[in-house]
Amino acid sequence: MTTDEAPGPDAAEGAREDEIRALLARLGRPHPSGGTVIERAALMAEGAHFDVTIAWILAHGGKPEAALASAPSRGLHEARTEVAGRVGGSGTPRRFVLPADALTR
Repeated sequence: MTTDEAPGPDAAEGAREDEIRALLARLGRPHPSGGTVIERAALMAEGAHFDVTIAWILAHGGKPEAALASAPSRGLHEARTEVAGRVGGSGTPRRFVLPADALTR
């Protein structure tokens, strides 16, 4: 194969775009906003290229979903759950929301 026949960087980049879109279409679910929601855990379970996929989501208008604040239960063991870090969450987004047209561009 000569260098004229080898796919260029644009072709490789286009193939990567198609791979990521197919992955997100497979893992995503409809979101009430009209877009697509993807669970972070599902992306991590796929393994390969997690960071590249997250970068793609953010570059195409995707946003981390804001964590819902849970009301304290004030039950018998409330102090124990606060110490364990359940209140307030870890700051890592659990889901990402893509705009409605992000997977069709």
